[in-house]
Amino acid sequence: MNEQDRPPRRTAANWVLAGLISAFGMVVFVATVLDGRADSALLFVLLPTALAATLALLPGRTAHGRVFVITTIALLLAAVALHEGAICVILAAPLVYAVSHGTTALIRALRDASRPYAVIAVPLLLLPGLEGSGPAPRIAPDQSVEVVRVVALPADQVATRLAAGPRPVPVRSVPLRLLGVPTPGQVSGDGLDPGDRWMFGYHGSAHGPGGHLLAEVETVGVQRVGFRFVEDSSITARWFRWRHATLSWRAVDGRHTEVRIRVDYTRGLDPSWYFGPIQQVLLGAGTGHLLDMMALR
Repeated sequence: MNEQDRPPRRTAANWVLAGLISAFGMVVFVATVLDGRADSALLFVLLPTALAATLALLPGRTAHGRVFVITTIALLLAAVALHEGAICVILAAPLVYAVSHGTTALIRALRDASRPYAVIAVPLLLLPGLEGSGPAPRIAPDQSVEVVRVVALPADQVATRLAAGPRPVPVRSVPLRLLGVPTPGQVSGDGLDPGDRWMFGYHGSAHGPGGHLLAEVETVGVQRVGFRFVEDSSITARWFRWRHATLSWRAVDGRHTEVRIRVDYTRGLDPSWYFGPIQQVLLGAGTGHLLDMMALR
């Protein structure tokens, strides 16, 4: 067997790195338990720490293999450190992998082409990710999502059920369930008259303290109601900020009604070309969940 064909061996550096990762994980684990979150310490601290330490003991055979291991370890440790913001790490992971492996491939290609001076082009790959970092401006942070649903109810019954206000229901959206996106666990309020308020309460979880969102009827028209958001201490405020919502409905025929809800929000994550579409999908699913809470079935 040739020297280069032999599988790579663990070195002292691998063991040192695994030891440092384990020590970091134990410190965070103890701090999490002392903070009263022992229920989530195993899942959000111990498990990713164990995975990161195991990866540290796996020497990479190729450049891309080593980059994958290092990137994965960094993401796992970031999830441990952020804890409540682990969902952000999950959403950003594909982008991080793409940038790290793309940069590696470009550097190798330039090296093989014997043009080392071309490496100065590598930082240009990072420019699209600088949006919102300070010197780079944010691009179109104000977004909106609209969900339309035709229900088997006459328009007058739809109006009655909407006026009764939303009520908590199980989440049907697969993306919301898979990511564990926080959804309202306590809802109160009713009415479609100016000044009426709906409150959406979020239970505390591994993602952090719950908080609540308070919406108030601002404008009323013919089969149309506009809401403004007067208070938002909910856990979702770290990812986006609600600005305005419009709820409308119209009769399709004597037994069917089209219900439409449009939500305007400000995106909290950058870059826009990556997180913009992701938040559009998740907010669309969340808006659909709001319609589920209106008992329009």
